[in-house]
Amino acid sequence: MERAVISPSLNQNYLLCPSRAFSTRLHSFSSTRNLSPPSSSSSIKLQHSSSSSSVLLSVINGGASLTRCNAVLSNSSSTEVSEVADIDWDNIGFGLKPTDYMYVMKCNIDGEFSKGELQRFGNIEVSPSAGVLNYGQGLFEGLKAYRKEDGNNILLFRPEENANRMRNGAERMCMPAPSVEQFVEAVKETVLANKRWVPPPGKGSLYVRPLLMGTGAVLGLAPAPEYTFIIYVSPVGNYFKEGVAPINLIVENDFHRATPGGTGGVKTIGNYAAVLKAQSIAKAKGYSDVLYLDCVYKRFLEEVSSCNIFIVKDNVIATPEIKGTILPGITRKSIIDVARTQGFQVEERNVTVDELLEADEVFCTGTAVVVSPVGSVTYKGKRVSYGEGTFGTVSKQLYTVLTSLQMGLIEDNMNWTVNLS
Repeated sequence: MERAVISPSLNQNYLLCPSRAFSTRLHSFSSTRNLSPPSSSSSIKLQHSSSSSSVLLSVINGGASLTRCNAVLSNSSSTEVSEVADIDWDNIGFGLKPTDYMYVMKCNIDGEFSKGELQRFGNIEVSPSAGVLNYGQGLFEGLKAYRKEDGNNILLFRPEENANRMRNGAERMCMPAPSVEQFVEAVKETVLANKRWVPPPGKGSLYVRPLLMGTGAVLGLAPAPEYTFIIYVSPVGNYFKEGVAPINLIVENDFHRATPGGTGGVKTIGNYAAVLKAQSIAKAKGYSDVLYLDCVYKRFLEEVSSCNIFIVKDNVIATPEIKGTILPGITRKSIIDVARTQGFQVEERNVTVDELLEADEVFCTGTAVVVSPVGSVTYKGKRVSYGEGTFGTVSKQLYTVLTSLQMGLIEDNMNWTVNLS
């Protein structure tokens, strides 16, 4: 049975009242999920004061106001506390598993984000005229937390890079964004509040999903007057059903992911809906995913639906350069740096589909997949296979070094990890 636990290092003032009956208006958030602790053996007891009652979020003069209650950690010796959730960690896959807490932070018309709060994970409520629903004014990020071999310490991987990428994307989408410090602190608090959901060493990771959305009501085309920053988490295993086995890609000729001058270089929500059609067709034919070409010449590689692409030829690694139509992946950036420390020559440039077909190795990178070997690519009916049905020599070496850094198995000379205890 799953048992709830809040890390002793979590500031109790950040725990909000479970809200079974709070009131809300447009632009406010409400949880529609049962907000009682996950089980009767929970180590958390909630005390409600007359001033806080069960109200979590109310609207005062048109603005949202958070009301906190006092959370008291049980010191009962008869309550057994589980450090890790009791689930089947060997078969978690890559899908949403509801956890305990999410983080919410608001930004009013002045463009400044107020101090955020943790609340129980649950549904949210927004105006039907919210900017994110009507005009797609939204961004998201993705990063992971890993449990170290000692079972207690948890590592984040380069969260400041995600914060900077969100800020760059927000500027493109006419949105305010949390500062780097606000972003990183929010990630830390959310991970610690959900510490029991971080998989055991070697069983996966805790996927962290920050969202930035225009939640203020707007009818005419314009930036929303209010914004909400949310972080939720879910334990995950491998992204592709093949696991770390090679995936099979098909090169797409008719659909395009991005155009010059568009938003392909930022992590906006609209980029991902646009790839679903081609991806669905490809998967129905037995392919793992789609590799996109540039929309002008239709001969230069861009990226896979949610991954960056690399090719290896004669021990030289090449990847498409970042030029506005390709997402600047943090794993991509990390792999390039790791490869160079390992003595490889790395080229960021235009890579043609002909070079892809002649490559010795091909692999993808991304937060979800980390490094995924490509077993075959099909282009205009021609299938080209790589390797012997496993990692290539180069991609295996890079995968081993990067994942060892992420999980704290080797010394972090790059200063990329953030240790949470």
